[in-house]
Amino acid sequence: MTSWPVAGILTAVGVLTLPGLLGSDRGAARRTERLEALATWTEMLRDTLAAAAGLEQAVLATAGIAPAALKHELQHVARALRSGRPLPGVLRDFARSADDPLADVVVAALVMAAEQQTSHLSRLLGELAEAVREQVAMRQRVSAGRASVRTGIRVTVIVTLGMAVGLVVLNRPYMAPYDSLSGQAVLAVVGALFAAGFVCLTVIGRLDEPVRLLGPAAQQEEAVAAGKGDLR
Repeated sequence: MTSWPVAGILTAVGVLTLPGLLGSDRGAARRTERLEALATWTEMLRDTLAAAAGLEQAVLATAGIAPAALKHELQHVARALRSGRPLPGVLRDFARSADDPLADVVVAALVMAAEQQTSHLSRLLGELAEAVREQVAMRQRVSAGRASVRTGIRVTVIVTLGMAVGLVVLNRPYMAPYDSLSGQAVLAVVGALFAAGFVCLTVIGRLDEPVRLLGPAAQQEEAVAAGKGDLR
């Protein structure tokens, strides 16, 4: 429409990137929901253990009534336990499927209790559930702040695009300097500045995840240590 190649490139980049940047942060919402489910399940385990049930029985009892966000993973845990698999291995599989640093912390406490008969597990689970809920509250505050930033970006983008389209359609002679090579270079610089601003906003709004206790790197280290032990 404009015969400006730079405008075509900027439009393609904007169509591919702006919906994810300006739309709702569904990934953060799903992770917050899973953290809330993890806290609820941890409290279920604590309460079930307080009723003098064993750890494996508590996991089986709570898997069927777990929150929806973790129901699939916990149902897999229950099926694995009923098939005769040892509890520590099943819990490690759950940590892999949950794919969350806080889930690793809860699973690490459960694995330690299953392997070494740790005392005061109920109290520990209560403290872990409280820590997870604090993390959820923090993420909700961050999400609220990011929502206001996204609103500001939306207004900026809409006003800028509206002015550009209006000038091109209603007052094309005013935009005639962009028909030249130097005008296209200026347009490229303007587009690069907008892109740099969006990248900075994305980096600022990103949350750094803590190191996973039971992630792939930790499991690889355990496997290497086990292999060295076998050689000895």
